[in-house]
Amino acid sequence: MLAVDENELSVCVRKVLTQYFKDLDGEVAANVHEMVMNCVERPLLRIVLDQAGNNQSRAADILGINRNTLRKKMLQHGIK
Repeated sequence: MLAVDENELSVCVRKVLTQYFKDLDGEVAANVHEMVMNCVERPLLRIVLDQAGNNQSRAADILGINRNTLRKKMLQHGIK
């Protein structure tokens, strides 16, 4: 059942995670938040950096984070 305020991204995440838990077939899930964030954050950063013409200050503004946080996340994800 979809919530009224779900957007396409939310629907996609819901479907993928529902399938993920089905595929576990009784195994215990662990670190799901970290797994999802690692899967989503790298492409998010890359796309926003591309949209900002690789201008880190502009990308940080688009993301709503400060430039130092963006640089830290870029290092974590191996983005140059």
